[in-house]
Amino acid sequence: MQQSIAVAMALLVFFSTLSVSIGKHYCGDHLVDMAFFADAENCGMEGSERGMDVPDEGTFVTKKSCCKDVVDLYEGQDELSVEKNQVLDTDQKVFILSFAAVFSRLNLFEVQKDPPFEDYSPPTYVRDIQVLNQVFLI
Repeated sequence: MQQSIAVAMALLVFFSTLSVSIGKHYCGDHLVDMAFFADAENCGMEGSERGMDVPDEGTFVTKKSCCKDVVDLYEGQDELSVEKNQVLDTDQKVFILSFAAVFSRLNLFEVQKDPPFEDYSPPTYVRDIQVLNQVFLI
């Protein structure tokens, strides 16, 4: 039991400090690729605002991309600290010591070696009531 609790606590600490990044690549409104802990792959249709020269007029035209990359980052705890020991008041020390003294004397977890009813004999039957009333279990 103690080992399983220790493993569960270790897993709790591990997953609480774990950070996850999810990369998604959308082309228009459709999800094309999704990746954990890395960037999603491109669909090959990115024109991410590339410039194109028009030979006639010598102007520069930009084309807007229909693709977009979204990265969701879920951060875990970045610090695990153990609280420093507190200084206890005199009243708190007295309470803790009296609590420990009382419950150490109770012996709640010890099994009794001899049951208290060992020397007790049950009462004798005066009459067999089932036979007298003719009531039998079938």
